[in-house]
Amino acid sequence: MPEQLVIPDLRGKRCLVTGASSGIGAAVARALGAQGAQVVVHGHSSLDEAEAVADAIRAAGGTAFVLAADLGQRGTAAPLVAEAAARMGGLDLLVNNAGNVLERRPLATMPDDFFDAVMDLNLRSVFEASRAAIPHLRAAGGGAIVSTTSISARHGGGVGVGAYATAKAGVSNLTRALAKELAPDRIRVNAVSPGIILTRIHAQSTPPEMMRQFVAAIPMGRAGTVEDCAGTYLFLASDSLSGYVTGQVIEVNGGQLMP
Repeated sequence: MPEQLVIPDLRGKRCLVTGASSGIGAAVARALGAQGAQVVVHGHSSLDEAEAVADAIRAAGGTAFVLAADLGQRGTAAPLVAEAAARMGGLDLLVNNAGNVLERRPLATMPDDFFDAVMDLNLRSVFEASRAAIPHLRAAGGGAIVSTTSISARHGGGVGVGAYATAKAGVSNLTRALAKELAPDRIRVNAVSPGIILTRIHAQSTPPEMMRQFVAAIPMGRAGTVEDCAGTYLFLASDSLSGYVTGQVIEVNGGQLMP
């Protein structure tokens, strides 16, 4: 994200970014802070990293708060949204970014509790957080929800991530459904679909040879970075840039998939 880029209508916006202690969420939180937004940085198991992201936002002139919640547990998203809105005096933007593969497991032998855990973290938390955010966004006179889906939502995912891919396909379709419902309230709902991005998820769950095969299929010849993704979130957060954009899933994948 070029440092000189300024998006005036993001200044002062009240933003909650889930899963913001590392990876794409951290990059999005920092980018919003650099625009002068207020940002609640959500974390769970990496609160030290969440605090570091908040410190970076403050150093860039933004306002940041850190809140903890285990979004893999049902019923935790609504209190998180409520506390975020209370800290900032309202809510203008929700970025649903929390998610994880957890581990690679084949669907054929997958136990119910593991499937449920993947769905709860990657799909149900998006539904619960979005539902909780709606009254706050309506009270603000409108706003935006931007969720993180995945290239795997379109092709079923790589080996052992079928449950994750299924959950992300749900996020993409939830985005479209919410966009239709909330358009009369001037609430835009969109999603970003990253491809192969160098994040902790791949570092933990993708073997090196598999990663080499993935990168070989990317026309741009490299994996993406979290900074490659952040600008798309800013675009979708800004009414001046994307005020007539809703119900869309924007692919950020170096040309790996061209739907």
